[in-house]
Amino acid sequence: MIQVERLTKKFADTLAVDDISFAVEKGKIWGFLGPNGAGKTTTMRILTGYLPPNEGRALINGIDVGENPRAIQRRVGYLPEVVPVYGELTVREYLRFVAELNGLERKKIAAAVGRAVEKTCLQPVYGRLTRNISRGFRQRLGIAQAIIHEPEVLILDEPTIGLDPAQIIEIREMIRGFRASATVILSSHILAEITQVCDGAVIIKEGRLMATLTREEWGKSLEIVAGEPVADGIGDALRSAFPVVSEARCDGPSLKLEFQEPPDDLNPIISFLVEKDVRIREIKAGLEALYMKAILGEEGRPS
Repeated sequence: MIQVERLTKKFADTLAVDDISFAVEKGKIWGFLGPNGAGKTTTMRILTGYLPPNEGRALINGIDVGENPRAIQRRVGYLPEVVPVYGELTVREYLRFVAELNGLERKKIAAAVGRAVEKTCLQPVYGRLTRNISRGFRQRLGIAQAIIHEPEVLILDEPTIGLDPAQIIEIREMIRGFRASATVILSSHILAEITQVCDGAVIIKEGRLMATLTREEWGKSLEIVAGEPVADGIGDALRSAFPVVSEARCDGPSLKLEFQEPPDDLNPIISFLVEKDVRIREIKAGLEALYMKAILGEEGRPS
């Protein structure tokens, strides 16, 4: 569905994207990771057809982004890091406006707006001015405008930035639901988000590809760090409640889990531990170690 081949982008003397290649299969959710200034946003803007590459090419469903950006924009939905809304419009008016920009037939706009509102749960603010809605609803609105034309590909730049924990969980669940109808690229600084939502990840640094990882490579191990020593019986209780847990070792405040296969959703396990009065301070997924190795190198120094 998405194929990036030796993609390069320069701005004057700055090499923002340096000869990167990767592919994402249809129906998958793929993470895009890297430090600030790594070139993630530039790459995503190229994939949406808003920026042309200097060298290389990107294909979406066989269509070359650089050669036919208009066709790409009809097939791609894009959520930028800063959601572009007009404060003087209501949520309903804004979504109708975006539908028109995407070329939807007038007779289909109402139905398209209704679908987007239902999928993103915007009903409580449907008639409210966009400048008067909360950050959480603004993010939902940004996602709604990205999906209103039912794109084949969704590109989401930091979709949960600035949200509270409950809102983050809701947005993650929403993104998982898009897998049935679209291929998704998700940029995030939150490794736990990539771990819980994505099927794979691309890691870039200073415009260069550092690693391409699959869920199978990172998803079979997890370390949960609590605020106090974890009771010995917690490991046995976890294995009994969740057959996917093959091993659970308690070592002071650390609970190390091994899985038979990568779990689709960690939230039930986290909820179980909270009910057992485990005060979780940190979650270290296998992806974290692989990310740090890719970014810092084998010896933990900048590569």
